[in-house]
Amino acid sequence: MTFIILAGCIVLLIILITWIKVNPFLAFLLVALVSGLLLKMPLADISKSINKGIGDTLGSLVIVVVLGAMLGKLVADSGAAQRIAQVTQRLFGPRRLVWAMTATGFLVGIPLYYNVGFVLLVPIIFSVAYQYKLPLVYIGLPTLASLSVMHGFLPPHPSPVALLMQFNADMTTTFCYGMLIAIPAIIIAGPLFGRTLKNISSSPLIINRCIEKPDRDLPGAGNSVLSSLLPVLIIAIASLLTPVFSNLAVRSVLLFLAEPNIAMALTIAIVTYTLGIQTGKKITQIMGVYTEAVKDIAMILLIIGSAGIFKQILLDSGVSSEIATELKGWSLPPLVLAWTVTALLRLALGSATIAGLTAAGVIYPLTEQVYIDPNLLVLSIGAGSLFCSHVNDTAFWLFKEYFGLTMKDTFRSWTMMESLVSIIGLIGVLIIDYLK
Repeated sequence: MTFIILAGCIVLLIILITWIKVNPFLAFLLVALVSGLLLKMPLADISKSINKGIGDTLGSLVIVVVLGAMLGKLVADSGAAQRIAQVTQRLFGPRRLVWAMTATGFLVGIPLYYNVGFVLLVPIIFSVAYQYKLPLVYIGLPTLASLSVMHGFLPPHPSPVALLMQFNADMTTTFCYGMLIAIPAIIIAGPLFGRTLKNISSSPLIINRCIEKPDRDLPGAGNSVLSSLLPVLIIAIASLLTPVFSNLAVRSVLLFLAEPNIAMALTIAIVTYTLGIQTGKKITQIMGVYTEAVKDIAMILLIIGSAGIFKQILLDSGVSSEIATELKGWSLPPLVLAWTVTALLRLALGSATIAGLTAAGVIYPLTEQVYIDPNLLVLSIGAGSLFCSHVNDTAFWLFKEYFGLTMKDTFRSWTMMESLVSIIGLIGVLIIDYLK
């Protein structure tokens, strides 16, 4: 009966989000309440679980996500992303423009959320395609493949960070494993797969040429790249140096710097000068950029918090042990099971973030009884969350409408690319699990 209730609640969540079009935050909250009642939790305990679920989830996450959004917005607004695009194109040359645009998407995708990166890079994609008379999809899809992989696999993006916190994974280890998987996934699903799409014609209603800043107004290349990657560099360097020093005071400082919250806060302090004041912006303008960044991700935070409520209801109702016992009986390996559950939710819900967070609530009880490498579990769920983007995913329509494609060609290009990335991600996770 418990599993029927759980399945019914997930179906209700899907119906509320995809059919009735209820806001995901409200849908999660409603389904969590219904779950608690159907699972016969005391009313007072339901209220406590709601508070604990949203508090525990956002308490460990909100600083990283908010500061990451601020960094991404400043990278875009300062022209640093434009400079990164220029540098990669110069490095690769006109004959390797696809690889240049893929590298641009890769670098820009580390600090930027997918939607921000999409809006930022689409004008550049259009400019390059028209300037060199190349097929739009052939140039654009590899770039967006990079953005999608970074968004689904790697911190500091919301879903991977939330999964890191939930499964107590190590950010540096997960990032390193993720990079090993992300690079081949991007290459295969981007430039290599893109070669099969040269004959796809596009008829965009608007020619989105890049409105570029004058070169003199852009930050330098080194400044742009280092500022964008600074959180990753701080965490990685501090983590690598910690075992080297025996002095407790030095180790304490390095461990302090390796904390994601501290690394992000230090990064914002530095880039406020390097990408803000140094480029001629007043402090009030920079703070305005940061305010807009927080507005952009406010709903994302609420959705993540409400997903944490659903997870907490499953734990506090006692259903967690039943789920774990049942899942242990499945013949699928745990990492494959995590990917499968997430992929099915992605098919049903559309949103990669919601699919990943919902799957985490279902898989989490298993981790309390069976050891699963938390770093690889984060990546397995991240890979599953990208599987088969179709008509219930806003990114599907964003790509179709901007690039002026038919439904058939959107499935052939975008949906296939996302599915390739997801399957390659799972294969990469299993290879690392086998070799380590």
